[in-house]
Amino acid sequence: MIRNALFATIFIAVSALSTGAEAKKSSKQSTATQGSTAYASRPDAMAFADDLAARRDLDPAWVRHAIGQARLLPVAQRLVLPPAKGTAKNWQAYRERFVEPVRIRAALRFWQNHAATLARAEQEFGVPQEIIIGILGVETIYGQHMGNFRVIDALATLAFDFPQAHPRAAERKAFFLRELEQFLSLMQRTGQDPSAPRGSFAGAMGLPQFMPSSWVRYAIDFDGDGHVDLHASAADAIGSVASYFIAHGWKPGMPTHYTVRLDGPAEHTEELLLPDILPTFSATRMQALGAQLDNAGQQHTGPLALVELQNGNAAPSYVAGTENFYAITRYNWSSYYAMAVIELGQAVKAEREAAR
Repeated sequence: MIRNALFATIFIAVSALSTGAEAKKSSKQSTATQGSTAYASRPDAMAFADDLAARRDLDPAWVRHAIGQARLLPVAQRLVLPPAKGTAKNWQAYRERFVEPVRIRAALRFWQNHAATLARAEQEFGVPQEIIIGILGVETIYGQHMGNFRVIDALATLAFDFPQAHPRAAERKAFFLRELEQFLSLMQRTGQDPSAPRGSFAGAMGLPQFMPSSWVRYAIDFDGDGHVDLHASAADAIGSVASYFIAHGWKPGMPTHYTVRLDGPAEHTEELLLPDILPTFSATRMQALGAQLDNAGQQHTGPLALVELQNGNAAPSYVAGTENFYAITRYNWSSYYAMAVIELGQAVKAEREAAR
């Protein structure tokens, strides 16, 4: 099912992007050359450079030089592959990676230091402060682990040498070709050296780990200094996360999910799970299929999704996800990721309120 393939991809991405474990282990390698041959010697890369320059009205020599000095990142090729078949999914183990003391302490400091900005973002966009806190905590621990890979290396590797062993290799290769184009266009417009930015193994950048296309479309100058800086400006990162969610359907005031208890036959549960995390069912229809909602959930007027969180060999956990739960998965297409964001934010908010 779609859930399985997506979880496999996202679990790798979150593990590497958010904990920084692979980035730290590979930091010396990633800041040096990654392979013996630069992309300047690759006809396909140079043909792409010429085409990009023509379509975007860029200096062909500048584009050729930018792509040509990129080097292969074998670690990126390895990290984008899904885990081996049969790898068990475990929500409780996944949760413990993110809802833990180190992140909570860092979150409390970040929230204290940027309380006014977080409050302004919530007021202007309607995205709760704890959701923004959850995103920045899961992604980079508030900027502690933004990645040490040259973005140009990461994007070129995955654009021109995406591993064929991936089940969606063609689709992903096309995605990274577009991201490379967006990155170079952004660098040209802002007058930056394409070899300078550092990020994740997949080319995500800054505190919120925006891919280049997201930077172009959703990043905003929230500190009012005249330019967007997701690496050094916490305010820009906060505002940009809120901007991203509003653009992806966030509905102010709506809960992210409700508790649910299943007591219907297995075929009804399968019907409820078939749309995956896309909100599809009314509260009345969910209950008719055996998904008993809490009191608040029974009053919900919009569509809902039955979200399954597997727990290894133990029984799965379930929640009823709203359109706002789905909006969080637009940031990273995984119900496990979304729940980690939500529960980290809730934990930090509770600690903050308890300390008052």
